[in-house]
Amino acid sequence: MEKLRRIEALHARPGSEGERQAAERARERIQARLKQLEAEEPPIEFRFTLADQWSRHLFVALMRRYGIRPYRYRGQRRTTVMARLSRSFVNDTLWPEFQELQSTLAAYFDALTDRVIEQALEVKAGEAEEQQQVAPQLPPQEHQGSLL
Repeated sequence: MEKLRRIEALHARPGSEGERQAAERARERIQARLKQLEAEEPPIEFRFTLADQWSRHLFVALMRRYGIRPYRYRGQRRTTVMARLSRSFVNDTLWPEFQELQSTLAAYFDALTDRVIEQALEVKAGEAEEQQQVAPQLPPQEHQGSLL
């Protein structure tokens, strides 16, 4: 949680007026860099496929933060996000920042999920323990399930 707060403080909502101004200037520098790259390198249409809603929401918010208009075409899956950007901006700025934020968010969700399960069910959450494989008497029964 603290790491998310630090990232948010760096990127989104600084506390003091000076920090707010510094964050706004940083955002303006990134937007100016984006415009400069667009002048040097024409924007091309990118298609991003994000596996879960949390990553998609984070990515869309990050693009909007920099004045980028995310969209998708009718008939495209909800996991698809389209945008017209310069390749350099995607490779050097947008995607690395998204990956850092997404990694932190995923770690937070994992810890939160374990904590909620442990509190609700009063047992330790987590992965199944690993053991040596012994030839089973009968083949294991499989169950394909989905939460959604």
